[in-house]
Amino acid sequence: MNEVRGRFAPSPTGFLHLGNLWCALLAWLSAKAAGGALVLRMEDLDPGRCRADYAARLLDDLCWLGLSWDEGPDVGGPAGPYAQSACGELYAAALERLGQRAALYPCYCTRADLHAAGAPHLSDGTVVYSGRCRGLSPAQRAAREAAGRKGALRIAVPDETICFTDRLLGPQRQNLAAACGDFILRRTDGVYAYQLAVVVDDGRMGITQVVRGRDLASSTARQLYLQRLLGLPQPEYYHVPMLVNPAGQRLSKREQSLGVSALRGRCTARELCGELAALAGLADTPAPVRPAELLEVFSWDKVPRGDITVPARLF
Repeated sequence: MNEVRGRFAPSPTGFLHLGNLWCALLAWLSAKAAGGALVLRMEDLDPGRCRADYAARLLDDLCWLGLSWDEGPDVGGPAGPYAQSACGELYAAALERLGQRAALYPCYCTRADLHAAGAPHLSDGTVVYSGRCRGLSPAQRAAREAAGRKGALRIAVPDETICFTDRLLGPQRQNLAAACGDFILRRTDGVYAYQLAVVVDDGRMGITQVVRGRDLASSTARQLYLQRLLGLPQPEYYHVPMLVNPAGQRLSKREQSLGVSALRGRCTARELCGELAALAGLADTPAPVRPAELLEVFSWDKVPRGDITVPARLF
């Protein structure tokens, strides 16, 4: 049996909050309970939002909770680099391979173009790209470039339904053309898109299971499509329920009271781990516990499937 290789891949765009720790703990438990390895990857693609001090504090907060990793930006390993900001050449090579297997084209649409009244939208407000730049002639593209317009690079997607089974959500189906349309692989400023980077990194790092928030489930079909084009293996996906506040809103880095910095001032690491264990169905009450003590009781069968309200005592 192949070794289980999980990963936790945070973006250092702010300080960690309870929802980040929730995903980190479940990813760690899932990999370690199976006797596997956990990779820590820093998804610091966006130079305008990612900061070194956020990354340093992120590592400190994870260690404070009692989590560790087998490979990562601080400990190294055979599958580095472990920070996306150092992987530009790898993404460029993947982009070249994709260009040989699918149609890539520059898109000059502005944000206003994408959100125009006539643009197709899903029920949650997501804009489905219409493909308006797909048919531009070389002359039309040259005219836009001459006018100073820079193009993002999109991949043309087929009218195809991608199917996969999420280990928590069950069977999933998504038609790429209807759900997202042609999607971006490289932004106008040259930054590679999340969809491309995560596929390349999961593939080269040999990741066999992806544990992440349910809010990212809708991106899986795009990633499966890119994996297929690049000849990469498909990991198992576990999209975990979201932690929400009493108003039913998902937690974010703007929720200061549930930032790890604030929580560290109000409880011990063992107390906070106990709270997370109770939310995950691994304990009847939030008794203080270390992550390693949860390995013998961990099972995905115990983890709730619906969103979980954070108790008022943690605010």
